[in-house]
Amino acid sequence: MRVVIQRVEEAELVVDNSIISSIQRGLIIYLGITQEDNTDDITWLTQKISNLRIFSDESGKMNLSVKDIGGEALVVSQFTLYASTKKGNRPSYLRSAKPEIAIPLYEEFVVTLRNSLPVQTGVFGADMQISYTNAGPVTIIIDSKNKE
Repeated sequence: MRVVIQRVEEAELVVDNSIISSIQRGLIIYLGITQEDNTDDITWLTQKISNLRIFSDESGKMNLSVKDIGGEALVVSQFTLYASTKKGNRPSYLRSAKPEIAIPLYEEFVVTLRNSLPVQTGVFGADMQISYTNAGPVTIIIDSKNKE
């Protein structure tokens, strides 16, 4: 699994001109799933995200987690995170999990993350418009297969 995390002041997700989800201070989490992913990836990644100290403390030092600040998360399925641009100009998404694999893992990721903090979601496979105020900006990429 691969995530792109952005620290936000607020975020809103719209599908077909209707607001589906909105959060206040917290994280937007773009989640990419590949065929090799499993529940071990979910466990490790949700723990890492919940405890990632990327919010400022009273001294202005990034020392607090989203849990520490009482923040929220907006999780958005993002198959394009596994795009391969090696050949040609049209990205290949062969590494991205097919919906029959990705949907159950996405749903389990959301349920597991909800054990730590409030979570809103996008709509799997939908054309979504997301507006937000990026705070910092702070953007972090984490890959459960490349734990650096």
